[in-house]
Amino acid sequence: MGGSNHKTIAFLTLGCKLNYAETSTYERGFALAGLEIVPWQAKADIYLINTCSVTATSDAKSRNLVRKVLRVNPSAIVVVTGCSAELRRSELEAIDGVARVFGCREKSLVVTETLALAGIGADVTPLAHTQAAPDRATAAGKEESSLQKEDACIFAAYSSGERTRSFLKVQDGCDNYCAYCTVPYARGASRSVPIAECVRNAREIAALGVKEIVLTGVNTGDFGRGTGETFLGLLQALEEVQGIERYRISSIEPNLITEEIIDWIASGTKFQPHFHIPLQSGSDTLLASMGRHYDTAFFESRIEYIRSRMESPGSLRVFFGIDVMAGLPGESEALFLETLEFLKRIRPAFIHVFPYSRRPGTRAALMPGQVAEEARKERVAELERLCERLHSEFCEAHRGMRAPVLFESTRRGGMMEGYSSNYIRVSRPWDAALSGKIIEATL
Repeated sequence: MGGSNHKTIAFLTLGCKLNYAETSTYERGFALAGLEIVPWQAKADIYLINTCSVTATSDAKSRNLVRKVLRVNPSAIVVVTGCSAELRRSELEAIDGVARVFGCREKSLVVTETLALAGIGADVTPLAHTQAAPDRATAAGKEESSLQKEDACIFAAYSSGERTRSFLKVQDGCDNYCAYCTVPYARGASRSVPIAECVRNAREIAALGVKEIVLTGVNTGDFGRGTGETFLGLLQALEEVQGIERYRISSIEPNLITEEIIDWIASGTKFQPHFHIPLQSGSDTLLASMGRHYDTAFFESRIEYIRSRMESPGSLRVFFGIDVMAGLPGESEALFLETLEFLKRIRPAFIHVFPYSRRPGTRAALMPGQVAEEARKERVAELERLCERLHSEFCEAHRGMRAPVLFESTRRGGMMEGYSSNYIRVSRPWDAALSGKIIEATL
């Protein structure tokens, strides 16, 4: 491959918004070194695969992507990072053709070490790995992963390349150790990007002409706990960034979105009436057995408080996206029906449905009452039908209303699309002058 910097690189990303923000940050680093970014089908010289490990299927997809790109170009330099790289490192390293696997604590080295593997001498410093506050002690009785024992560094990141929206990483890791989840082992302890760096990154995003930022993290609302900074302080600092007209919070635990935060958002800010809140189950029995930090009464009270502060007759409704897992260990038919009835009562605008995946090393994997795959599939299907109905009702309730819509730059069949402040998708004939602009539109 020689020593020339005229090399091509392709990226493939699985999983969450955090992964996409991190991949985009790698892209900027490689572009700065002079590499040309190409589609993965283009027989690139280098492939970077950012993996996911949230389910067994995700791990399998990650390994399959590695093999797929090696079939496209067997001589390519293939490097792998992400959660599967941390949890299933040996399996990925065993694939013939993989040049390097970067675990969670090695993310700042991805660009420089990959360039070295390619024989490229570039004056590129390692990507920022910010020092956060020391790790807090994990919950009593919980075994620390190797990542918890490292100093509390965090790889800051944000997505770029889209004119309308950027994902800004503000937090990483989790201390909750929910019974079904591998995230604390894959991403380490909860830690945060300092507010000053978040603001600096938001200004860089604004300089790109982007109008909307989505705050991302593994446990976003845990931002700053134990560091002297607070999540509300972060929101208030970002509010002052010129050029950014909208913010959304990608996911926040119900017990971490406080009344103080809700009251401030409702006072008239750039933060939109759109909340993504994980529920996981509408059964108090299952919430307790999975180690969740709330019950259904608290969850419902939080939804109702947000509605009371942010909705009024004739106004736009708040969009609630709710995460639900089907087939958790011990979920009998009766407990599943409790979840269905709870969702019908709180009426979210959307349900993000996931089948439970038995993950080695988690407490849930050893629990009795594992639900058969066929039953999990049936419950997923029933939840998806409920989601379709609730989402349709939410959109129908706004038909004919006017709302600010941020139109995207993508053209599809002569049409363009955008999202209202409360996340209703709107289509209209393509007009280049409206791309990346917020205008009043009829829903």
